[in-house]
Amino acid sequence: MAKFVTLVDVSPRDGLQNEKAVLPPEAKIALIDRLAAAGVPMIEATSFVSPKAIPQLADAEAVMAGITRRAGVRYTVLVPNERGLDRALPTRPDGIVVFGAASETFSQRNINCTIAESVERFRPVVRRAKEAGLWVRGTISCALGCPYEGEISPAAVARLAGEFAQLGVDELSVADTIGVGTPELTLRVFEAVFAHFEPARVNAH
Repeated sequence: MAKFVTLVDVSPRDGLQNEKAVLPPEAKIALIDRLAAAGVPMIEATSFVSPKAIPQLADAEAVMAGITRRAGVRYTVLVPNERGLDRALPTRPDGIVVFGAASETFSQRNINCTIAESVERFRPVVRRAKEAGLWVRGTISCALGCPYEGEISPAAVARLAGEFAQLGVDELSVADTIGVGTPELTLRVFEAVFAHFEPARVNAH
């Protein structure tokens, strides 16, 4: 067992993208700076997704330009595709996040492509990010359940984990997107994932 855990705060991205109100970049910058000041070692600051898809995060460049970077804090950004990476690279993130889904239906409804197509979409993104010296996390959404398909098998999660391993991501995040995981199911899913990633390179969302 590890003797410590590392907290990753994704609220500036995952939390604020779901708010109905579009907050000004100054409010997002203040949140990120306060998280860093509180000692959070890794912060997912924003997402370079299409502004049309998520207008709440249309100010990603302004947010990254405005934060006060602290030594020892890793500032990451979510990147859905190469267009997003093109926008992200000039803002000098410490790392990027790519995300896929263990549910075929969720993948098609959320990012408009199949699971296999999403992996191919991520391939040049991960390669270019690594060439730029960036750390990369791969996230598996709906790893413990899907709003459309119900329970997702650990084998399905493991298959996508294997794809992310082949892509060369540094860390894997296993996400209980809709909050339906039980201790027993969580154990089964993580045991399946550990066939592809050592425990120290896996986190839970």
